[in-house]
Amino acid sequence: MKKFVNDADTFVRESLEGLVLTQPGLALLEGRTIAVQADRVVSGHDVGHGSGGDTRGSSGADREAVPVALISGGGAGHEPAHAGFVGEGMLTAAVSGGVFASPSVDAVLDGIRAVTGSAGALLIVKSYTGDRLNFGLAAQLAQDEGYAVETVVVGDDIALGDADTHAGARGLAGTVLVHKIAGALAASGADLAEVTERARSVAGRLATMGVALRPGTMPGSGEATFEIDEDRIELGLGIHGESGVERVPHRPADELAAELVDRVLAARPLDDGARVALLVNGLGGTPPAELSVLTRAAHRLLGQRGLRVERTYQGSVMTSLEMAGASVTVLPLEEGETELLDAPTSSLAWPGGGGPVERHDDVPVPEATADAADPGEPDPQVRAAVDAACQAVLDDESRLTELDQVVGTATWGRRWRAGREPGRRTRPTAPRHTSCGSCRPAAGGPSGGRAARCMPRASWRPPRRSRTAPTGPAPSRRGSTGSRSWAVPSPATGRWSTRCALRPTPPPTAGRPSWLRPSRGCGARSRACPARAGRAMSVRAVRGTPTPAPRRSSPGCGRSARPVEPDSGGPR
Repeated sequence: MKKFVNDADTFVRESLEGLVLTQPGLALLEGRTIAVQADRVVSGHDVGHGSGGDTRGSSGADREAVPVALISGGGAGHEPAHAGFVGEGMLTAAVSGGVFASPSVDAVLDGIRAVTGSAGALLIVKSYTGDRLNFGLAAQLAQDEGYAVETVVVGDDIALGDADTHAGARGLAGTVLVHKIAGALAASGADLAEVTERARSVAGRLATMGVALRPGTMPGSGEATFEIDEDRIELGLGIHGESGVERVPHRPADELAAELVDRVLAARPLDDGARVALLVNGLGGTPPAELSVLTRAAHRLLGQRGLRVERTYQGSVMTSLEMAGASVTVLPLEEGETELLDAPTSSLAWPGGGGPVERHDDVPVPEATADAADPGEPDPQVRAAVDAACQAVLDDESRLTELDQVVGTATWGRRWRAGREPGRRTRPTAPRHTSCGSCRPAAGGPSGGRAARCMPRASWRPPRRSRTAPTGPAPSRRGSTGSRSWAVPSPATGRWSTRCALRPTPPPTAGRPSWLRPSRGCGARSRACPARAGRAMSVRAVRGTPTPAPRRSSPGCGRSARPVEPDSGGPR
């Protein structure tokens, strides 16, 4: 597995140094992998508990004035957790260890000393053996030094209960909701006891269930965090690759969302009408579009279960390197917690948008204007031929997609199939449109654009040629030519031009972009091209001045054409 890594030993520090460049107000402790709010550093002097010493730290932050500090952390590899959530309204400091390795006791103690004032500090710890041991011991040492420190352990994973033979419920993405609610409460001026009580309450109500599709790989070694068959997925997998509860066949997203939601609600039964917050978290290798599909399904399922989803959050907030997978977290809300979730924060990683999102019904698609140009009469022979060609394209869908993978975006066959599936057309098509023309509203990509341009032109029957010189400000002069031709006015310029009957094109449209106009003639010098014979006498009147028209080729000459310039007044 290829990665952007210089050295596995310096990977975490270099990653944090890059984060500091993008997150306002973030700083690192010198020589440490500890991120802190730059204006909250108070270390360097006496802690100020009855010693009569200076209560101002080396950075100028007043220990007596700073609010309760929130400190979290753990092994790296879960970015943006935890350093990404350091900011006003969330964490005060985040202590990082190596990849999937808990930080040392001394590192946690350094973080406590750096940002803790007289109001004290709350350590928010995910329920893993290393984190609980090292953060717990650091808290005891800090208390011995005179700091007021409390600890809250988060174990929101419902795949493994505390009664299992495993290490017990693990801390997962729900930890970020504890960060947000406790951080907003601390920023409002609440004391340590109140912040601790609220954080423990939230941690006790959280429920998270995850699913993994593909493992991540360790920087440096390239080893996969776990192994799984291509057609299997694992329910309840931990964020370090720990074993889950069951390996099952892969299934559609809606079925997976139902599995996760059902297990969460079975572990935390809720009454009808209960207010909840929903968090759908990506594990690092899941595209946002796929997360959105899960969010849609989970939100709908919670509503069908009789719950009121007050807040919905989506994003990769607690990852596992580039593991492909997701987790669903449900938090039953108590009074005042929606306001704490909506409170502003300077953290760039928090997925909330600063408040509730108002849901709107789908907006109707505008109808075509009543004065649209007459599409003309359909040509049955051309339509039948193009229908047959389109069917041949659809029959060879997989092969066309494989060919497009070599030279393009690997969507050619699938896009044409999508355009022809029943119910996929976004609006009715005009009679002149062939089957390929009807693909225009639904089939995207370059192939859809070609169909939108070419097929309506191919199915259009040209008007009868005029043998009478037109009247108006721009008369046409026509001579004897060796090919059939007719005069066609341009609404954009009022000019008249002579066209080759062997290459029928739809009437010019006012304001048509240059890339949609019929192209110039190829200029082939072959005597076999019938249009060449009429070049000498074929002219176009431009403000009364005759100008030679470029040669036109027959449809089968195979020469490439050049686009008409935007100010040329249409095709010539």
